Amino acid sequence: MRTEPMGGPGHDLRHHGDAEVRDEGAALVDLAVNVRAGTPPAWLRDRVAASLTGLAAYPDGRAARAAVAARHGLPADRVLLTAGAAEAFVLLARALKVRRPVVVHPQFTEPEAALRDAGHAVDRVLLREADGFRLDPAAVPDDADLVVIGNPTNPTSVLHPAAALARLARPGRTLVVDEAFMDAVPGERETLADRTDVPGLVVLRSLTKTWGLAGLRIGYVLAAPDTIGELERAQPLWPVSTPALAAAEACMETRALAEAAHAAHRIAADRAHLVAGLREFTARGLRVAEPAEGPFVLIRLPEAARVRGRLRDLGYAVRRGDTFPGLDDHWLRLAVRDRETTDGFLRALERAL
Repeated sequence: MRTEPMGGPGHDLRHHGDAEVRDEGAALVDLAVNVRAGTPPAWLRDRVAASLTGLAAYPDGRAARAAVAARHGLPADRVLLTAGAAEAFVLLARALKVRRPVVVHPQFTEPEAALRDAGHAVDRVLLREADGFRLDPAAVPDDADLVVIGNPTNPTSVLHPAAALARLARPGRTLVVDEAFMDAVPGERETLADRTDVPGLVVLRSLTKTWGLAGLRIGYVLAAPDTIGELERAQPLWPVSTPALAAAEACMETRALAEAAHAAHRIAADRAHLVAGLREFTARGLRVAEPAEGPFVLIRLPEAARVRGRLRDLGYAVRRGDTFPGLDDHWLRLAVRDRETTDGFLRALERAL
């Protein structure tokens, strides 16, 4: 684990998984994008469609905001609805006055990109494969006044203990925990979403991943009321559309939470099947970053770039890893899919290797 100042090795921070499947002449089986397959479900599409009759009116987010607050047992003034978690990163970068922001990598690159775009010099704490990409809170500089970390972390699939993350908090520091994939973890263990006792805590959530709403853009921020107020003042008017608000309210209902919980257990079983299949390639130099706890798996293998290209020829898209600080071109990220899709991928991987 080491700290790397801004100006270290360059990475394409704006490369995301959708680029792996975009603009292709032939359809690819998508293991590159971390959105649950088969979503959004029909009942959610119906709720979004029903909201279209109200498009003449300006969006009113009060009901959706109250629903999110109730789901986490928080007052509504600790909730801010956003056009996806990506907007939240931009708001944090632009609204908060920080001197030394630190991003813990490897992780989703958009937080650092947003901070850089806002004119901040960003330091990196790089977690190491030898440590299982796990966090040592002591590695974060004491004078960092903004710390960003994902949990579970994209792309390593590490689920950090909530207690370890809470130790990062201190007066005068904003601690941003990106929980975009937490609802894919059975029981949402290690979540900090309902904590109000951690100073400076900001938790980000997305409805994109579990519900397949990347095209609708809906997420939310959970934080102290004064922080929510700062971020809200940086937002444009009516930032979240009426259909997105309808989706947010629907996804907070008891039926939706039960469906998400069931999906989390199914993802865990499907991930175990994928990891077991990948272990069969250990003798060929493939290593799985374990234990994996998210809806994706990070693997290291020789000539990963060549294998990725060969997989494309065989009809499968996977996420390159070299755009994540802390990783290089030996890494690939694989989204967890159903067993039939995984078995087809493993056969293709055998041919690609």
